[in-house]
Amino acid sequence: MAHTLFVPLMLTLGAGLATGIGSTIALFAHRTNKRLLSFSLGLSGGVMIYVSFVELFQQAREAIGAIYGPQTGMGITTL
Repeated sequence: MAHTLFVPLMLTLGAGLATGIGSTIALFAHRTNKRLLSFSLGLSGGVMIYVSFVELFQQAREAIGAIYGPQTGMGITTL
């Protein structure tokens, strides 16, 4: 039981510390590079959309595959 809670707790702690460190760096930066900021926001948005679609693709493939079979389900999901 203790081991199952340790890993998620450490991952959450790491994410929180990364957010704090990143905001501290941004606070002390005197110049703002708008190209870097635009690139970073675009990249992070793209990654979030990609992860969402990958999750949706798996669920759709399984649901359609259960009805029409695995090969047809994969084809319909890909289209």
